[in-house]
Amino acid sequence: MQEYIINVAKIEELQTIGNINELDTIFDRAQRTIVNGEKVILTRKQNETSEKFDEFSTLDELTEYRNRVYKYF
Repeated sequence: MQEYIINVAKIEELQTIGNINELDTIFDRAQRTIVNGEKVILTRKQNETSEKFDEFSTLDELTEYRNRVYKYF
């Protein structure tokens, strides 16, 4: 398995519309990626390029990010 790239704009869109099922799917895949020894990369698209601005390599880091995303549900 290779690193998993998450577009933060997609996360924000799913938060806005309240699509918890799709968020769960993204975070489940991210968790499997970390368990398999790879990294999860957060990117934001700017000017037709994706800019990396954060990465997670442990379940604790991913859980902290996930808790921030789900905070208002």
